[in-house]
Amino acid sequence: MSIAAVRLRPEADYLASLNDEQRHAVEYDGEHGPLLVIAGAGSGKTNTLAHRVAHLVVRGADPQRILLLTFSRRAAAEMARRVGLIINRVIGAPADQRPPSFPWAGTFHAMGARLLRDYAERIGLHASFTIHDRTDSEDLLAIVRHELELDTTEKRFPTKGACMAIYSRAVNSEQPLAQVLAENFPRYAMWEIQLKRLFQNYVQAKQAQNVLDYDDLLLYWARLAAEPAFAGEIGERFDHVLVDEYQDTNRLQAAILLGLKPQGRGLTVVGDDAQSIYSFRAATVRNILDFPTQFEPPAHVATLERNYRSTQPILDASNAVIGLAAERFTKNLWTERVGGGRPRLVSVRDETDQARYVAENVLEGRERGLTLKSQAVLFRTSSHSAPLELELTRRNIPFVKFGGLKFLEAAHIKDVLAVLRWAENPRGRLAGFRVALLISGIGPATATRILDAVDVSPDPLAALAEVRVPGAAEESWRGFMKLYAELRSNASWPADVEQVVAWYEEHLMRRYDDAAVRQADLLQLQRIAATFATRERFLTELTLDPPDATSDESGAPYRDDDYLILSTIHSAKGQEWRSVSVLNVVDGCLPSDLATGSEAEIDEERRLLYVAMTRARDDLQLIVPQRFYVQQQTRSGDRHVYATRSRFITNGVARHFEHTTWPPMPESAAQATTDAQKARADIAARLAEMWK
Repeated sequence: MSIAAVRLRPEADYLASLNDEQRHAVEYDGEHGPLLVIAGAGSGKTNTLAHRVAHLVVRGADPQRILLLTFSRRAAAEMARRVGLIINRVIGAPADQRPPSFPWAGTFHAMGARLLRDYAERIGLHASFTIHDRTDSEDLLAIVRHELELDTTEKRFPTKGACMAIYSRAVNSEQPLAQVLAENFPRYAMWEIQLKRLFQNYVQAKQAQNVLDYDDLLLYWARLAAEPAFAGEIGERFDHVLVDEYQDTNRLQAAILLGLKPQGRGLTVVGDDAQSIYSFRAATVRNILDFPTQFEPPAHVATLERNYRSTQPILDASNAVIGLAAERFTKNLWTERVGGGRPRLVSVRDETDQARYVAENVLEGRERGLTLKSQAVLFRTSSHSAPLELELTRRNIPFVKFGGLKFLEAAHIKDVLAVLRWAENPRGRLAGFRVALLISGIGPATATRILDAVDVSPDPLAALAEVRVPGAAEESWRGFMKLYAELRSNASWPADVEQVVAWYEEHLMRRYDDAAVRQADLLQLQRIAATFATRERFLTELTLDPPDATSDESGAPYRDDDYLILSTIHSAKGQEWRSVSVLNVVDGCLPSDLATGSEAEIDEERRLLYVAMTRARDDLQLIVPQRFYVQQQTRSGDRHVYATRSRFITNGVARHFEHTTWPPMPESAAQATTDAQKARADIAARLAEMWK
């Protein structure tokens, strides 16, 4: 039975929990045109978007025809879960009734991959294409780079990682290579001609191997959306398109939306221009700033200003910081949480004192009843936390630092996935090469010969069976061939993963000293696989939205249940803590001295500080070291560099803070300072009296 056919319970106002601003955004009729929801930090954005989706369904929208785009698979799953709970509550469904599913809820890249498989044959792709993660893409680029002999030049050619960054930036920003090099990679501008040739050959290599990289998923989808016939066909599949975190989209993603819904009917985007901080990923704040004027009549703008997270003094300081931005949507965050003291601006002598202060403050918070997990230390760049990490270790304060080895970058995980990818797409040379080298006795030359044989044969299995391998590898090769034949038959899923892990175990033991530790990751990989319906969906989704780190999947590497959070500001977006400390709020660090080349860069650095400040619920402190100890390999030797308070904390902004110095002066020193101030005042008064 459809939702529309169910009589709603008259006593239940499912929007009663929303404030007036949120309710207005939820009830807006998308048939009148597009909707832009400017959702300030802590304003209940996710709750508002979930209620809007539920409201659409309750009013008759088909969940199968709703495209909901988020920036992580977890966010999409959480959104679908919330919507389901709201709908079940509205219709009075029993607790065990499954809510409606939203098959088109996911990331831009994941939804792009699904659509590309549907349209593959019509646009020159094979539906069995596989997707390279970032590391695999860099490796393929390195192979092409070597074939073009660009790694043997007199002046060092950009590394594979740098080449991939340049390529990705050009694709996602839709800018000419020359402009990308001039604005973002000026040190590589001399290689423009060679880079063009490299990228052309890289694209050809991907096409020959039937693989797409991460950027291709948006690029191909945008090309589809640019063709009126395809755009209309895809657009007709969805009555409603809703996008979360729109401030983080790039030009390709904006083009996709405009292609699917050129008139804007049924289109809702939600975001906050003040939290646009990912330009290094080619995201552009212009997408959200210019959104209203891209339609005729202009899009309707709903603003959420009530904050449910922070105290008013924290919001006053945050509003003051972002209020000096050159261009923004006007909003003034407010809250009913009027208590709490002003945030603190803490002056310390150097980074050593900064680390000592943070450690003591964290322990004091713990004594007041704050768990370590409810406290966070944020910083602009990962290296800024090094002195603090040493101090925390010395004091035996457990901590977790966000950012580490990505799950898919772990070698043993890549080994297992390579087997599955090669079974899914025999033309994928990178996966095949990695698998062949797993087998003892097979080297690069034999591996290349194996892949060449597969390339020229219409039957991959027959080609592999005819390949002659060195005698030392024959037995292992036969074992692999048996596995590969079973995988190609697509007989069972997720038993495929169990088979691969069982085959891989002897190689794991042979290759890694810490094999027992790595086995925990492989067990977790099997558990993850069991949540997907097919091998193709598993490989696609895991590549597009991998777990952050191996420890995310096999359990935290700490025996302590409680630990302090250290995080870059970029990684902290979307999070909140009761107490937040921000390190190095000085010019050169925030803003970074590498990000002050233009007004746009400086504005983004201001937004970074704003994001950091608005993570705090009850307690916020910005720490200002007066000097930094700089190690130099010069005749002048090591030296101290004196710092100045961040330009974003102007005198006007500083009035919203309590100013403190740490360590505090001894009482005698403080009294001496007070006496000196009184003496100066007395002298000044007497001099003034003389000239009356």
